[in-house]
Amino acid sequence: MDFLPKEIDSYSTDYTQSESELLSQLNRETHVKMLIPRMLSGHMQGRIISAISHMMRPKHILEIGTYTGYSALCFAEGLAEGGKITTIDVNEELTPMAEKYFSKSKYANQIDFKIGNAIEVIPTLEGPFDLVFIDADKENYANYFDLVIDKVPSGGFILADNVLWSGNVLKAEADMDKSTLAIHEFNKKVHLDTRVENVLFPIRDGIMVLRKL
Repeated sequence: MDFLPKEIDSYSTDYTQSESELLSQLNRETHVKMLIPRMLSGHMQGRIISAISHMMRPKHILEIGTYTGYSALCFAEGLAEGGKITTIDVNEELTPMAEKYFSKSKYANQIDFKIGNAIEVIPTLEGPFDLVFIDADKENYANYFDLVIDKVPSGGFILADNVLWSGNVLKAEADMDKSTLAIHEFNKKVHLDTRVENVLFPIRDGIMVLRKL
């Protein structure tokens, strides 16, 4: 589902800083080799999360859902000196592509790539995390939030991707499939959580931005 007219979307992309050559290569390879390439953050969203990272200058980022590594590389651009990003993915088949591009980047030593079930991995991580990005299986979004909220300091941020789910969140709850209902319940949950303040950006497929109070 396109939330903006194609002409406006194209104009916005044209007047947004270009992705790096490395990110462009990763973008192309993902579209050629992956079954669902739209899972990639891509040019516009990549520049947005890079800008957020630059504004925050985080020391430690946690990413839940690596896919082919595009978003991790975008977040890494804004890390504070000596900072790192820990990124988790359950799909071992994607490891070679992500690791190839991580190793080609200047952030190779700042990216800690973990393969495993995030529900099991997150409790083993120390934190604190100045910035958390949730972009994995939708049914566990609420669980991921519960697992990371106490590892985020006051003033830290949690971002969650795909919170509009191609507009399916507008359906009646009785007509929602499992993933849509999980996203809808997550949106309601964090909106009512007094530990955070939130704004839902209608960017691409929707990004929920949460600031820990």
